[in-house]
Amino acid sequence: MQDSYNREINYLRISVTDKCNLRCVYCMPEDGIDVRSHEEFLSFEDIVDVVRAGVEIGIKKIRLTGGEPLVKRGIVELVRMISAVSGVDHLGMTTNGVLLAEMAADLREAGLDSLNISLDTLDPRRYTEITRIGEIGRVLAGIDAAIARKFPVKINMVVMNETPHEEIEAMRGFCREKGAKLQLINHFSLSDEKLNNYDFDRPPRCEECNRIRLLADGNFKPCLHSDFEIPLDKNDVTGTLIKTIAAKPERGLVCENRSMFEIGG
Repeated sequence: MQDSYNREINYLRISVTDKCNLRCVYCMPEDGIDVRSHEEFLSFEDIVDVVRAGVEIGIKKIRLTGGEPLVKRGIVELVRMISAVSGVDHLGMTTNGVLLAEMAADLREAGLDSLNISLDTLDPRRYTEITRIGEIGRVLAGIDAAIARKFPVKINMVVMNETPHEEIEAMRGFCREKGAKLQLINHFSLSDEKLNNYDFDRPPRCEECNRIRLLADGNFKPCLHSDFEIPLDKNDVTGTLIKTIAAKPERGLVCENRSMFEIGG
């Protein structure tokens, strides 16, 4: 389905939780977040209903995000449920990789097609500084487990002002060695106006954006860089999706009503 600006919207990103087992400086508060009740979030059945309706109007690609999706109880079963939906051409996941070594085999068997793994540095000290509590060895083990299970792997590296050029080059070499693809992500604040003039792989430029987002609490965001949201009408899922695509703006501005950990990038 095309939006009002003739962009083909065929990509749905689904945040399954706002929880995370890291505290990255550009994403999560240092003290974590308030625990919300299970009833405040969509059920797996609700999510699958959205996927089915999305396929009917042209959604082909699904990506599961968080927070951190691997901390979501039952995430492997959700992968299995979505992968069984006819018409889903690609089911991916973005993860910090901390729990991946233990779960890669089950995710592959359940039908997950690819993994984007967040890793901003190969320096163990810098990794712990950026994540506040992370141990890089667990992520490296997760990357190895994903590759062993024949997952196509992208490494998501957030490039901040203080990121040395040498770290980017080291990551390029690491990805070549592992057979992974490096994806450089421009560090940005949701509360700052969206920029389109940068030499990074992500976020996409507005004129190329083909995605909408479903948040864990059941609200759709037509645009990452906007406060506008549309609540899921469970009695008219297709209608909600159509409204969301129709409401997608020509370009993003700012988002001040959500934090990154709620949206999943």
